[in-house]
Amino acid sequence: MRTVAHISDLHFGRIDPRVVEALAEDLAEQKPSLAIISGDLTQRARRNQFREARAFLDRLPMPYMVIPGNHDIPNFNILGRFTDPYRNYKRYISEDLCPIHQDDELVAVGINTVRSWILDFAEGRINRAQMKRMQEVLHAAGPDRFKIFFTHHPFLPPPDAPETRLVGRAREALRRLEEAGVDLMLAGHLHRAYSGDIMSHHTKVARSILVAQASTATSTRLRNEPNAYNFITIEGTGEDARVTFLVRSWEGARFTPGLKSQYVKRGHRWELQAQDPGLSPAS
Repeated sequence: MRTVAHISDLHFGRIDPRVVEALAEDLAEQKPSLAIISGDLTQRARRNQFREARAFLDRLPMPYMVIPGNHDIPNFNILGRFTDPYRNYKRYISEDLCPIHQDDELVAVGINTVRSWILDFAEGRINRAQMKRMQEVLHAAGPDRFKIFFTHHPFLPPPDAPETRLVGRAREALRRLEEAGVDLMLAGHLHRAYSGDIMSHHTKVARSILVAQASTATSTRLRNEPNAYNFITIEGTGEDARVTFLVRSWEGARFTPGLKSQYVKRGHRWELQAQDPGLSPAS
């Protein structure tokens, strides 16, 4: 069994310090096997914001993987955005924009979907070289390990907003992910938490793939949801796999368990077995 803390959209530079402290404490208490941080560590990609993000990462007691988000490249420094967009990110966070984690039970691959050169650089895109790399790594992992792929920009829209813009070249990337046998896709960007099967939106996809989106973990830029992160429990692989998503939400004093969704693999399809709303804010 593996447990993964899926954290996204920290946005240092526009955070509530109480939430940051509570998040660090909750992660230390929950003790996930791995933390996956799917981008937007800063609000404006400034050095002091990256230093704050670095200090937070240094407190994590578990292995972690991290990729940049669109807020992690310069916004107002146009020259810097085009000539060296990841300068501060690489200096303070990581030089690896496409990290890989592998152990006996799990393989996870992160891909940087930020594109500094497009007009609306808030939107993301995946290129063919990245597709090839992720396909090779995930395919080489074999059928006996659970496979996770994560980006900053989403592949699955919210259930109530099907027209939400998705990462560029999503359909082509999904064909590669199908072939590589990916089990779970994680992303952020939208500051909303939800989960489901990729087939619910991409009707031409032939492989059932679980998707989980994370809310903003610590930013004050909320979208009608509290600060939260996903605590994911993974049991088994292949047709015997079971995955539980637990949204741990900030409730004014600490992070507490909220919506819990349990999926099981039946044949070649993921099925939602149970869903529990968990604790209410008044609990």
